[in-house]
Amino acid sequence: MASHADYKDRQFLAVIGDEVMSRTPPDSQKNFLVVDNKTETSAIEAAFESFTTQRKDIGIVLINQHIADKIRHRIDTYTSAFPTILEIPSKEHPYDPEKDSVLRRVRRLFGE
Repeated sequence: MASHADYKDRQFLAVIGDEVMSRTPPDSQKNFLVVDNKTETSAIEAAFESFTTQRKDIGIVLINQHIADKIRHRIDTYTSAFPTILEIPSKEHPYDPEKDSVLRRVRRLFGE
């Protein structure tokens, strides 16, 4: 159960995607990673780690689902309430609800 202290300072959105328009926090730490076909999986994992464990000002991480697939083991084992991880489609990669880790957890809770 999340307490008020868990979310009171979370005011930013982080994005891991193929095209990004993002607001940068006052301390100039980037809250996005632009991924292209040259981006190493280790860079995606490092951004995910930074946004989910090191940054206490991130409330939501949006990640293109096709990029989440590259670090699926990290996405599927992530269990914290904050920041929330949301998988989204991109222009060239449609959303597949069967891959979405949040929907799979909800289905398990309801015994589906």
